[in-house]
Amino acid sequence: MTEATLGAQRFKVLLAGVFSQILCVGVARFAYTPLLPVMQQQTWMGDADGGWLAALNYAGYMLGAVLAASIRSVYIKDTLFRCGLLLAVLTTAGMALTEHFWVWAGLRFLAGLSSSASMLLASGLILHWLIQHRQRGELGIHFAGVGIGMIVAAVAVEMMLQLSFSWQTQWWGFSLLGAALLVPAWRWLPRPEKPLEGVHAANSQPAMPPTRTFMRWMLAAYFCAGYGYVISATFLVAIVEREPLLAGMGNWTFALAGLAAAPAVMLWDLVARRVGYLGALIIAMAIQVVGIVLPAITANAAIVLLSAVLYGSTFLGCVSLVLTMAGRLYPSSPARLMGQMTLAYGAAQIFAPALTGMLAEASGHYGVGLWLAGGFVTLGAVLLACLRQVDQTAQRLDAAAKASVYV
Repeated sequence: MTEATLGAQRFKVLLAGVFSQILCVGVARFAYTPLLPVMQQQTWMGDADGGWLAALNYAGYMLGAVLAASIRSVYIKDTLFRCGLLLAVLTTAGMALTEHFWVWAGLRFLAGLSSSASMLLASGLILHWLIQHRQRGELGIHFAGVGIGMIVAAVAVEMMLQLSFSWQTQWWGFSLLGAALLVPAWRWLPRPEKPLEGVHAANSQPAMPPTRTFMRWMLAAYFCAGYGYVISATFLVAIVEREPLLAGMGNWTFALAGLAAAPAVMLWDLVARRVGYLGALIIAMAIQVVGIVLPAITANAAIVLLSAVLYGSTFLGCVSLVLTMAGRLYPSSPARLMGQMTLAYGAAQIFAPALTGMLAEASGHYGVGLWLAGGFVTLGAVLLACLRQVDQTAQRLDAAAKASVYV
């Protein structure tokens, strides 16, 4: 394969990942955020119900993380990735067919399961392809699809609201969009190839197994990051729409967060090359704290928009950095460690939305939930700062980020 052909193929592989993220995360997962206020207005759904449905979505994502961590065969992962694409379309269409809570719950759970197909399985498959073809093992472009998916979800809901579409019609619209996104996501990610004899060993990079200290502290810190991420990801539109001075800005605020997230993941790759993975994560989480708590301090429109930019530009960077770290530690089989990291991230995402929804229903606002989320992310940043000082795995990862062997 010539250099030009390889470059074109690399671009298509990364684009397949982007389209899978828009489908499995932007449509199947994040469409729920801008649609939540619409469904609350047009159905029986309350704050607590909305929180529980979000929690079940993340529970499905967590099950997907367990599967990704337990399956070693790259061929099985590829098959499950493609099943996840189909599941994302079907569960989105299913949301329009009923108002029964438990049916919605099952669909949100399965939609969360499909999200792991793009976040974890596709990440591992793309890293596998990049490493096998001696390409730089960074996932920034792949994860940009999440930010683009947020923009697509928010703008689509806003446009359909202008056309006075009901909540059911909007879910149908998202399912048609998902079917269109499935085609390039399916076709442009090549099936895994069996390496030629002797080639795999030459191209594979040595693993750098993490110490127990690193894993314990990293998992705890990533749990805290997951708590902070999920509150704004679930309730941002509802938080904004509930403020009288901000009514009508919810979807655009969510779109702004996605607009900030899309390029930020690639910028955080560059930051990691300068200060290392742990340093980049600490900076990102410190900025994210500010983005999370600002709406609890003031309802000023400019400040809320700034909050969306700060949140969007950091949460996805944290995910990309951590999963890329997993690829550095285990270049030949990154999905196992990716799954373990995501279990910690997902555990917080199961109970945090439910707790926040109940607090909001009891108090009439989301302020307490936002401050609690900011506190968790602060704790995570402190844990990472301590880890960076004491653990040799962190030092090796930082050195690898600054001196990548990939081109």
